[in-house]
Amino acid sequence: MVDVVLWSSLRRFADDKTSVEVDADTVGGILSGLIHLHPALKPHIERGVSVSVDGTIIASGRNEPVAHDSEVVLLQRIKGG
Repeated sequence: MVDVVLWSSLRRFADDKTSVEVDADTVGGILSGLIHLHPALKPHIERGVSVSVDGTIIASGRNEPVAHDSEVVLLQRIKGG
């Protein structure tokens, strides 16, 4: 299980939880697992979110592997320019 910390603006869509445990080993698996556990997150995830794994923002790469002891944070999309 991966413990996923939710950015404050996303918590209200996950029963106000600060983190959610998801059984996954990729970024895509985490996102799918979050939608399965908390369907209200679906539109926000589909619009785009940023995922931080061990302090590195994963802008794309749903196949990016995630270890069960990784620090994972789900944030609103961070756009660069």
